[in-house]
Amino acid sequence: MRSSRTVLAVALLGMALSGCGGTETVPPGTGEPALAQIVDGWTSCAKEAPRAGEMIMEASPPTVNEPTIGRIDPTFTPVAAVICGREIRPGRNGGQEQVATERRAEAITPLLTALRLPSEQTGGEVACTLEMVIPPWLALLDDRGRWLRPHIPTDSCGKPRAEVIAALAGPQWTTVDTRTIRQLESPSAETAGCAQQWTDMVSVETRNGRPGPVGSVTRPAAAAPLRLCVYEVPASLQDGDKPAGDFVYGGPLPTERQAGVLRALSNRRAVVDCATPASRFAVLRPLDGAGPDRYVELDGCRRFLVAPATGEAQLGQGDDALAALLGPV
Repeated sequence: MRSSRTVLAVALLGMALSGCGGTETVPPGTGEPALAQIVDGWTSCAKEAPRAGEMIMEASPPTVNEPTIGRIDPTFTPVAAVICGREIRPGRNGGQEQVATERRAEAITPLLTALRLPSEQTGGEVACTLEMVIPPWLALLDDRGRWLRPHIPTDSCGKPRAEVIAALAGPQWTTVDTRTIRQLESPSAETAGCAQQWTDMVSVETRNGRPGPVGSVTRPAAAAPLRLCVYEVPASLQDGDKPAGDFVYGGPLPTERQAGVLRALSNRRAVVDCATPASRFAVLRPLDGAGPDRYVELDGCRRFLVAPATGEAQLGQGDDALAALLGPV
């Protein structure tokens, strides 16, 4: 089992999911990066590295010019290290939120020793593991407030050297600043057991022409208890290829409603010729995870989709009565 210090180092290395920022310049024929660019006047992670640890699925904000990453200049004497990153935390009132963090350490002698090691040669017969380890957004500061982005030496597998991982676990990192970036899951979605966002699969499937033919929806077998999650699609996304909705309400579907919902989802009415996008849709999923997912447009064309784990999705026609059964629980 890995020690808690190693776990901390891996956590620090994994903070930056993407957007590590900065570039490295390797002089031809040297195999080692050039000297790091020294910048005057460190301010904060919020100013110098607003994208550090940014999640891959986020839209890219305006590009921030970051200094070139490289070797530590012999004339530069670091006295502190700063790691900028992001993490997911429970919200104060429930749910989850993404928080940007700034951590600082001053007992950094082992870290500096590790950072000055050369990178090992890659390739050969070395057996490498498949996990991806992304270095953190790391800066070194001197006593004049100047800073630079140090090159992190890698092992023969192209990952940060073990000495760097161990050194990152060594200092007593102090959190000097946090700021909330966005809410990932609202307290109400957490209580309901629903995701904060979901894609309107009725729209996706009908746009792609994949649902089964009209009238092909078969009567479902007795289903396990279902969870209802209802989402609202912003007007700006309703005509998109993959309209995503935000959570509105949900929870376990009451037993007295479930029977009526399943009967409505087994009808063989012809699907109406309609192209009106839905502003709200419902997702019905078995509480035990076994069985098909069901999607219902609560307005617009009022269609529904039964999507089994295997096989083709099947399209059907709902109505106002079905929509009413899927009201707030």
